[in-house]
Amino acid sequence: MMVAAFWLMALVLFAMATRIGRHFGLIPIVSQLLLATFGLPLLMYFWIEPGWQLSGADLISPSWLKNLYSLSFALLLGHILSDVIDLRLERQSLKIALPSFCIPFACGLATAVWLLPPQPWISSLAVGLLFAITAIPVLYLYLRHINYPPAATRRLVQTAILIDLICWTLFAFAQGSLHLSSLLLPLAGACLPLLLRLLGLRQPLLHSGCFFALLVVAEHFKLNALIFGIGYLLCMAALKVPLVLPLSATWMSRLQTWIAIPLILTFGIVQINVHSAIDSLSGMQLAALLLLPIASKLLGNWLGLGWAGASFEGASRWRESLLLNIRGLSEIVFLNLLLQQQLISPALYFALMLMGLIATLLPALAGMHRIPLNIAAPARSTRANS
Repeated sequence: MMVAAFWLMALVLFAMATRIGRHFGLIPIVSQLLLATFGLPLLMYFWIEPGWQLSGADLISPSWLKNLYSLSFALLLGHILSDVIDLRLERQSLKIALPSFCIPFACGLATAVWLLPPQPWISSLAVGLLFAITAIPVLYLYLRHINYPPAATRRLVQTAILIDLICWTLFAFAQGSLHLSSLLLPLAGACLPLLLRLLGLRQPLLHSGCFFALLVVAEHFKLNALIFGIGYLLCMAALKVPLVLPLSATWMSRLQTWIAIPLILTFGIVQINVHSAIDSLSGMQLAALLLLPIASKLLGNWLGLGWAGASFEGASRWRESLLLNIRGLSEIVFLNLLLQQQLISPALYFALMLMGLIATLLPALAGMHRIPLNIAAPARSTRANS
């Protein structure tokens, strides 16, 4: 009963934070990150653990909660992967994406090897990918919020999609290489669209329903959901079968904002003893994890944008570098995946969560919550990554 009361209280707190944030012009994910990074650890430290006598392990132990988490995780991961796969590559986006991925990725690998405690090679690879990742949904929301020109919006979003596709694919196959069965089973499941086509079943709703249902199964049984998701959607794309979301765009957005994202954030944060997590990192390590991902990503973005050229007359290379440094949902899902599989420590999880919050807030702190003076036409997009 106490566990259910805690989770109900957590959802209410996230709803309140989202409402208050909107009053101050913040998009929902920023308000939720603020609460998750600062509010929840304080709540656990001063009230839940001493007053309710509940630990993080107690709070995530119920089977109904784990099933709900699997459903929420599959919903978010499936939505992100659907954006990643739906890529119509342009040369200018590729020019931006290459240095925007390679420079922070190399910096992350160097940080993992030289500054962090010894860890498996796949954990070091994951740190490099976390340095490089860009959040597609939050980037799109920022661009839409400031009425960015449609062509420039498309170029930046395509760049983020390409970066995320590289990150998810590299990690999926690196993880699968450790255990052959964890690679073969998801790949076999990813071929289901081909089997459905052979059986004459071409309905997009059937293909899409199987995709989300099998993502839940893969996450619940700790199979490689990344390999399955990427492979399944590539098969659908090859067969020219569109992905149909299980709910309307409006209800998908509501479900993610009010339930899925708060649940995933809370599920990760409550497992961490923030005091011991911070104590386990030296001052140099913490500073490196907060500053180096942002600095290296900004450098990669700056070089890529210079290589690709201005997206429109008067475009600010500095502003677009900050925008491509946004982390948000993609990094949250990746962090939770790594923490669940014990590939990163709780200290590393918390430090990179804090870094993601800072990176996501930087465009707003730089004044990009206001509409630029040289932009007259509102941005339009055929697809809302919300």
